[in-house]
Amino acid sequence: MGEFMDKVIKVALGLFIVILVVFVSIVSYMIYVDTMYRDSLSSNYEYSCTISTEGVLSNVTLFLPVPADIQGNSPVIAQISSQDISGVPANWNLTLFDTGKGTLLQVAAPVIGQSPANGNAQPVTVSLTVNVSSPALIDTASPVAHAAVFRPVQNIQTVSCPADAAAFAGNLSCYQYQTSIYADYTAAPTASLAISAGVTGTNSWKIFSPASNGYRNTISVPTLHGENHGWVNAVGGIVAGIGSYDVPSI
Repeated sequence: MGEFMDKVIKVALGLFIVILVVFVSIVSYMIYVDTMYRDSLSSNYEYSCTISTEGVLSNVTLFLPVPADIQGNSPVIAQISSQDISGVPANWNLTLFDTGKGTLLQVAAPVIGQSPANGNAQPVTVSLTVNVSSPALIDTASPVAHAAVFRPVQNIQTVSCPADAAAFAGNLSCYQYQTSIYADYTAAPTASLAISAGVTGTNSWKIFSPASNGYRNTISVPTLHGENHGWVNAVGGIVAGIGSYDVPSI
């Protein structure tokens, strides 16, 4: 009987040690993964705006939406205020304009574009960019509700994802909506103006290999011909849920 009990105790002790080792290993692994995730995590916004012309536009004033969250807070306002913007031509004046309902980027320039040479149009494209880190994790799965997008967001609807989104991994959600920009300038009937803008929000980290998740939001205006004096409808598009969401919770 004594030998039997000794064997039972040894087996029980062995099982306990195995369970303890497995438990400690699992906890250690979880702590390691969590630490690696937190230490490597970075969140960033990238804002861009492209203005393309053919012909000369004079006395130009544009009011363009700035990406902001639902409370009106924009991650790029500080950089724009300090003129920390790449690609601004010397004769352009960029300021922020508070409408009371949101903030717009005002672009003012005496002239945009070039006159035709030898009868040929001279396309001119200006691209403005701002990159800024976010102190908080970006909600890239639900950007309209919890991140920075171009607002106002009107008549939003779920749509099929665009063809280029096929390159993205993840459980994608795609939307289309209406918004607007303001464009005031004089120009010949043959002149044209195209405006597009985009913002991406990305969370990046490395546990065993680099990984990320993100969203993108774009707006575009149909090409305008001749002069324009007033608000113009723009189409907004959102691709959310790009990348991996298999991460430790924070």
